Amino acid sequence: MEAQDTGVREREIHAEQNHLDAVYRRLAEKIHDAEFLMADAGRRAQVGTPGALAERDAQVFRAGVHLNRLNSEFEDFLFGRIDLLDGKDGERGPDGAYTSVEPAEGAVRPDMTADIAETLHIGRLGVLDADYAPLVIDWRAPAAAPFYRATPVAPGRVVRRRVIRSRGRRVLGVEDDLLRPELTARLAGAELPVVGDGALMAALGRARGHTMRDIVASIQAEQDEVIRAPAASVTEVEGGPGTGKTAVALHRAAYLLYQDRRRYAGGILVVSPTPLLVSYTEGVLPSLGEEGQVAIRALGSLVDGAEAAAYDPMDVARIKGSSRMAKVLRRAARGTLEQAGGAGAGLRVVVFGARVELDAEELRAVRTAALGGTAPVNLLRPRARKLLLDALWEKAGGPVRHPPGSDPELAAEARQAFDDDVSEEDAFQEFLAAWWPELTPRLVLAALRDERRLGRWARRVLQPREVRRLARSLSRLDAAGQGPLSVHDVALLDELQQVLGAPARPRKREVDPLDQLTGLAELTTAADRDPTRRATRAERAGEDRRDYAHVIVDEAQDLTPMQWRMVGRRGRQATWTVVGDPAQSSWSDQEDAAEARREALGTRPRRRFELTVNYRNPSEIAELASRVLALAMPGTQPPKAVRSTGLVPRFAVVGGPADSRGRPGGLGDAVRREAELLLDEVEGTVGVVVPMAARERAGRWLAGLGDRVVALGSLEAKGLEYDATLVVTPAEIADESPAGLRVLYVALTRATQRLTILSGERDLPDGDGVPDLLRE
Repeated sequence: MEAQDTGVREREIHAEQNHLDAVYRRLAEKIHDAEFLMADAGRRAQVGTPGALAERDAQVFRAGVHLNRLNSEFEDFLFGRIDLLDGKDGERGPDGAYTSVEPAEGAVRPDMTADIAETLHIGRLGVLDADYAPLVIDWRAPAAAPFYRATPVAPGRVVRRRVIRSRGRRVLGVEDDLLRPELTARLAGAELPVVGDGALMAALGRARGHTMRDIVASIQAEQDEVIRAPAASVTEVEGGPGTGKTAVALHRAAYLLYQDRRRYAGGILVVSPTPLLVSYTEGVLPSLGEEGQVAIRALGSLVDGAEAAAYDPMDVARIKGSSRMAKVLRRAARGTLEQAGGAGAGLRVVVFGARVELDAEELRAVRTAALGGTAPVNLLRPRARKLLLDALWEKAGGPVRHPPGSDPELAAEARQAFDDDVSEEDAFQEFLAAWWPELTPRLVLAALRDERRLGRWARRVLQPREVRRLARSLSRLDAAGQGPLSVHDVALLDELQQVLGAPARPRKREVDPLDQLTGLAELTTAADRDPTRRATRAERAGEDRRDYAHVIVDEAQDLTPMQWRMVGRRGRQATWTVVGDPAQSSWSDQEDAAEARREALGTRPRRRFELTVNYRNPSEIAELASRVLALAMPGTQPPKAVRSTGLVPRFAVVGGPADSRGRPGGLGDAVRREAELLLDEVEGTVGVVVPMAARERAGRWLAGLGDRVVALGSLEAKGLEYDATLVVTPAEIADESPAGLRVLYVALTRATQRLTILSGERDLPDGDGVPDLLRE
């Protein structure tokens, strides 16, 4: 029987290999066609007419996009197949496949036999043969939806769903799910074979690397509903650890591009909480054929010219993240301007041979009047200049020499001549530059270092101890605001950009010799729009856009009010996808954050989804983590784990037996020892989660163990997963902030296979090493 099963498996693998070979032959033909178009476009460059050049650029762009996608190397280009009954009122879609969901009348005979009417192969890109019949259906196409949504309870037309595992151009294996087991189905006259089972479980059990894999071959029904949800308004998604929120968000970006590329190409922003999560996820979209179409940014990289590299303690983070800081920054912008050079000196100019001056009190009145405007501070400079000229005209006796009722044309000419004469004075220009300088966000942020000035600006907004902590945290900056920034500082810089404004400057345009020869003003070239050109990370980080068509916020529960304000400015006209889990929030003031979130999303209608299945953690780990969830958020239901490994979490205690050299077991020795054990037990990655204060030390403890192990602070673990996780001193993690129990819950839910908890004295471990927080 086993030999017979092996024969069926090998025969089915061979059949899928033949189909994959046909797909790659067709891809080779399409690549040849695209290369011909590129070469043909190059020959058009010899024609100097504007029409030919425009046609060349359009052809290069279209062919380049197509060629770039065709040349992409995929681990598993073809990953799925569905065998379908005849469909009811079937209509062919643009990919050549029928999109009907329900079986046609008579598709199933009274004796429960049926014929397979249509077989669809699902892959990363759609491929048609020379006769426009589908060889591969793009996973985002409507015809592919049953691959993800069909279940034994609601199979629709699907009789058999097959997951195809391949590497490069070689099929490695197949796993089938029979969704209509009551039927005897025939394909090409032979009974439909079924190979293996547990396709999803096999995918979940694979070893992890340091980057996220796409889930395109194992998307489940509730995830697919989110991915394919209409883009209008706001799509809100909640789900506990391991439910695939981040992966769903990234696949949704790829789906939106497929549905409406004209609207969304180059205009989707994905906001991640940490650079670690950006590095972890940035390979997913290229694997789905969407290289360069979506901007993935960490919160600390959203502002042009700023990159978060420092860490704020939780008490300081709560101050900087609070919505109260918006008022403090508005006051600071005006206060910094008032203390600018020349504020206390008088203004003296010579006009038409006479000296005119304004004293400090008069200048203070002019400044107060100018600041009465609602425009950003830097954009008020023209208003301030005009009010200065008005005050000088008044002081020079202009209204007396040209009283109301006199010749208005003559009075206007006299005033214009006065303004021109004063404006040309070096003394006036130098005074204005010093008295109303153009402020930068970094300059104002640096001004907050002065505790006395900050105290004035934050009066009745921040408490004195908060003023002291905020000023001290910014002491790492110099007078110009240069120095290490935290992720919370970046949000303050963005707020200050809004408060200050930036005067418009004329753009410099390079003159192309082609313009002079043909008169064609070519703003961009084919090379500029070459889709195969990959921007460097530095270039991508420097793109400070605020006009995205769709914004995806990952781990939304962690955004502070000031960060919500920052993200909201980049999606004022956008549609949104917001994913998160309140039970994993590390931000303590939920009401303040909720209000800022409402302001950022505006009055757009909401569409809500909930993901309820934990695909990451085995039930043994999920059950342990649920004990902390019960303490952190009583009454909250954890997602249901779908698998069990029989491997219970392990407990260890610092200060245990001496090592092989007879040394007592200190914290660092214990961490290293437990990490080595986990490296021996799993094939993939090991994450060592420590309190934030121990981040740098943990890196030294693990030095030399190789790149499969990584040390990270408790707040950096969000969204990541490892084959094994070592959680160090859980009580210290829980005590780091008012949200510490939720942060610990996150740390305990990172592992896909094994979990070890290492306790110190503060954990109060019992005789079995179980810390107080994790005991039943």
